[in-house]
Amino acid sequence: MKKSFPIVGMHCASCAKLIERSLSKVPGVTGASVNYGSESATVEVDENKVKDKDLESAVTNIGYKAVFADTNSNKTPDEIKEETKEKEVKKLKVKVVVSGILASIIFLGSFPELFGFSLNPFILLALATPVQFWAGREFYLATWSGLKNRAASMDTLIAIGTTAAYGYSITSLLGLSKGMYFDTAAVIVALILLGRFLEAKAKSHTSDAIKKLLGLQAKTARVIRDGNEIDIPLADVEAGDLLRVRPGEKVPVDGVISEGESSIDESMITGESIPVDKSVGMTVIGSTINRTGSFIFKATKVGQETMLARIVDMVKDAQSSRAPIQRLADLISSYFVPIVLMLAVATFVVWYAFGFPVAAFVNLVAVLIIACPCAMGLATPTAVMVGTGKGAERGILIKDASSLETAHKIKTIIFDKTGTLTQGKPVVTDVTDTKTLSIAGSLEQGSEHSLGEAILNYAKAKKVSFLKVKSFKSITGRGIEGVINGKKYFFGKVETKNDEIKSLEEQGKTVMGLIGDSKLLGYIAVADTLKNGVADVITKLNKKGIETWMVTGDNERTAKAIARQAGIKNILSEVLPDEKAAKVREFKSVAFVGDGVNDAPALAAADIGIAMGTGTDVAIESAGITLLNKDFGSILSAIELSKGTMRIIKQNLFWAFGYNVILIPVAALGLLNPMFAAFAMAASSISVLGNSLRLRGIKI
Repeated sequence: MKKSFPIVGMHCASCAKLIERSLSKVPGVTGASVNYGSESATVEVDENKVKDKDLESAVTNIGYKAVFADTNSNKTPDEIKEETKEKEVKKLKVKVVVSGILASIIFLGSFPELFGFSLNPFILLALATPVQFWAGREFYLATWSGLKNRAASMDTLIAIGTTAAYGYSITSLLGLSKGMYFDTAAVIVALILLGRFLEAKAKSHTSDAIKKLLGLQAKTARVIRDGNEIDIPLADVEAGDLLRVRPGEKVPVDGVISEGESSIDESMITGESIPVDKSVGMTVIGSTINRTGSFIFKATKVGQETMLARIVDMVKDAQSSRAPIQRLADLISSYFVPIVLMLAVATFVVWYAFGFPVAAFVNLVAVLIIACPCAMGLATPTAVMVGTGKGAERGILIKDASSLETAHKIKTIIFDKTGTLTQGKPVVTDVTDTKTLSIAGSLEQGSEHSLGEAILNYAKAKKVSFLKVKSFKSITGRGIEGVINGKKYFFGKVETKNDEIKSLEEQGKTVMGLIGDSKLLGYIAVADTLKNGVADVITKLNKKGIETWMVTGDNERTAKAIARQAGIKNILSEVLPDEKAAKVREFKSVAFVGDGVNDAPALAAADIGIAMGTGTDVAIESAGITLLNKDFGSILSAIELSKGTMRIIKQNLFWAFGYNVILIPVAALGLLNPMFAAFAMAASSISVLGNSLRLRGIKI
């Protein structure tokens, strides 16, 4: 069983690794993954052996906080997490202000040659002590926790660096050495706390998409019980309840209309701005907005089973997942802190050996402070969070970070025909005359064939008059016949075909002829037509160098006709449903686009499966990307979103790695003041966050 929960208190990728290690040691946990960017943990557990308390203890024992649902307050883990983080940010703000003021006074009083006044060393000690041990308390707690678990994090580097500066200043105060660095220790603590505060504010925006989705939920529902309509909290709605929705109200949960009709704005799910007309028997989605009529519907899915809840869960899972590109950053981060500690010691030893003890100490501190790997830990997850959130806002639901990374690498896309490229239901395309439509429509009233339903619906739309039919008979595999006004008619497969019928069949259409007195009186052509915009999307994909294929169970002639209309040059015809997955596996760097239950194996077999939102739950579960907005053009949008996100991730990683590679040697050579190192370290993390947030403005 997979379980996800928020974590509070992480400061870097090393913290995430430490929590991961602790959770993995819990008996019954078979796998653990902690994401620093989304501040969450995902574990694979044996639910019979592992309780929430076990996981909570494993996290609490190493100095962090795992958040689970509070049964007393009915609050969700995310709500508790937000409240906890809000309190922490308020405390952090106080520490930033106080340490900033004290550090400024210490800094000004330490350079009389620059500012014209100096402070007594004991006053500097008195001002620096609360900054070091009150404002910087978390650094020491995290360091102690790390030492107990034989691990080091960025807090370890900060604690060692600032303690060294503070301790050296005390030895100077006692006359045991020369030079005081209370200003260095205080300014470093103040700047790092400021960086963390700004980082926390910026990170809150990476989950804006989730907050928007959660904000769409209705708060109450009007339920009909014992003939009375009463308003109840949304959490009290049960499957099977009858609910009333009035104009302007939100639909509270998913269900099926049992009385009335309306026009519903489903843009929050699909991204489609045009309201959808709904009547008895049609499904409605929770949190969509009822525009015009009043209706009653039966609740079918409530709580975590609703479409919105599932979307929120899938977006959360995607934001918590790791992209393959992140593995490199994680690997480097795991070795980074120990290597930096060795480099810092080496810097001190070399400078000291050359007879520069003060410079040795200062450069030691600079190396420790500049090398904190925060930016590396934030580079990938923050971009993934913003990218998946952006997709969700546009009706593009991305299952995990791997799918987001893979989408722009695709070289081939295979499209299922029915319901994906086409509308998925036959419609009348050609009719010889109104009389033929009237007679055929009259005969089809007694038929149950899907093509007959299409003709009947078309006839009703054209408002033709229906005639009374006697002696109706369905002839399996051929058509139907009946007597109208004393004359016998047959409507169905045409044996003798003229040039017009042959031309229509070459276009992939099914042609049925009306026969009377052994003569062809007219015909009606029916086809499953292409969706709007398909040909345009295929053209753009081909221009991008992506090879397009169509797979179908139809015969080659029909397949070629549809493919020609779509602009697809490659076809796989007469493929049985259970053969699709095997065909997909023959390709490399391939995406499969489908919508039906029989498409699920092919969606799972492809490097990335893309499910149309009109499809089945099974297809959507098997896909890496789901297009909830039903817009075929969103395939292009998903590819562009993937490309944009990966571009941002690469920029972030380049900056994060480059920053450390360049500035660590600069610090070791004595060219970087420790205070500037602290500023640069904080600026690095904030710049990575800011770069990730640029994805919110990407055009897809």
